[in-house]
Amino acid sequence: MTSKIKVDNINKVSDDSNIIKKCGTTTTIGSGTSNPILVDGSAITLGRCGGTVALAAGATQTGFGRTGTVDWDTTAKTGTFTGVSGKGYFINTTGSAFTVNLPASPSAGDIMAVKDYTGTFGSNGCTVGRNSSNIRSAASDFKLDTNNAGATFIYVDGTEGWQVFVDGSDEDAQANYIIATGGTITTSGNDKIHTFTGPGTFCVSQESDNAANNAVAYMVVAGGAGSGANSYSGGGGAGGFREGTTAPIVPYTASPIVAAAGLTVTVSPYTITVGAGGAAGPEKGASGSDSTFSTITSGGGGGGGAYSPAPPGQRPGGNGGSGGGGASNAGPAGAGNTPPVSPAQGFAGGVGTGSAGGGGGGATAVGSTGGPSGDGNPGGAGATTQIPSSPITKSTGGKGTGNLNPGVNGAANSGDGSSGMPATGGSGMVVIRYKFQ
Repeated sequence: MTSKIKVDNINKVSDDSNIIKKCGTTTTIGSGTSNPILVDGSAITLGRCGGTVALAAGATQTGFGRTGTVDWDTTAKTGTFTGVSGKGYFINTTGSAFTVNLPASPSAGDIMAVKDYTGTFGSNGCTVGRNSSNIRSAASDFKLDTNNAGATFIYVDGTEGWQVFVDGSDEDAQANYIIATGGTITTSGNDKIHTFTGPGTFCVSQESDNAANNAVAYMVVAGGAGSGANSYSGGGGAGGFREGTTAPIVPYTASPIVAAAGLTVTVSPYTITVGAGGAAGPEKGASGSDSTFSTITSGGGGGGGAYSPAPPGQRPGGNGGSGGGGASNAGPAGAGNTPPVSPAQGFAGGVGTGSAGGGGGGATAVGSTGGPSGDGNPGGAGATTQIPSSPITKSTGGKGTGNLNPGVNGAANSGDGSSGMPATGGSGMVVIRYKFQ
């Protein structure tokens, strides 16, 4: 016959605290939080077949590994922090975008999750920082920028790093942006910049799924004009300068004459024309050529006027994006902003007086009026913009001629009018800028 010991409770001799206590249907093992329970043996079985082993509310576990899920921290995060393996976080970017860093020195199977708290990732994205580990085998952070997006990150190994499981698919978590080719392509922050110094094609192969991100910023500069042929000629007018921006989508410091909005593009090829500079003389200078991007056209600068005492008399400065300067002895100047656009793409040239020609008009100012000193007068000021990320000044009017001032060509791709004795205007340029990430 097998021996049996039947008891309800087993207590310690020293303080009569419970070791095993039977109360109704519950059996309690242990005697309080300060008294750990050690079970020795080569194999320990908890529960029974078909039963459940559960942790009490508020209890924690170690050494059991993870089940592919996270415990959610329901206090929304509002600023940059480093997450902990096994946790999920609700991210509130209402105030501003910020970064959530993955755990440092992770182990295989570590897991972390993030979720848009209130639908603001589309305007203020959440960057998940890799914290020195790879994400999908690349040394790059992961950006969530679609409203209500979420993602779970599981660490695999040192090569792959963290794998990512987004809500639904990547397209649900990450916005599409414009993809385009053409010109010389550079980047500045989250923007791509296409620079055309000659004719080409800006070819859009993908639109953004956010309509606002399909508006591109642009700068279109036409060719500057040539100056007149003799010693009392007017300076060449600058090529027309037109700029549109889409700040804050593509934030940069624009020129003083920037248009209110950029240009919305679709999947399509856009032909780019870059205007040549106008040639010198043989009497008045030749006008520059137009530059174009889509519906945006900037007019070539007007040629510098020429002086002639014999019939047919004065050759006035030409009309154009900016007008050519007039020759000496009251030579009339050319008008700017031709054809007319708003804001104005350029200004008139200066009238010639005395023994000096007037300056060609510039993008932001009228050319100076010729004076009696015999020295040529400056052209109108150009426009300064940071559309290519660093400040550049384009479309400055050429200096008028007096006392045989040597000719100075307008620089290539400047849109500047030429100065002094007969010289050639500078060619134009087209720049397109947009958000790509």
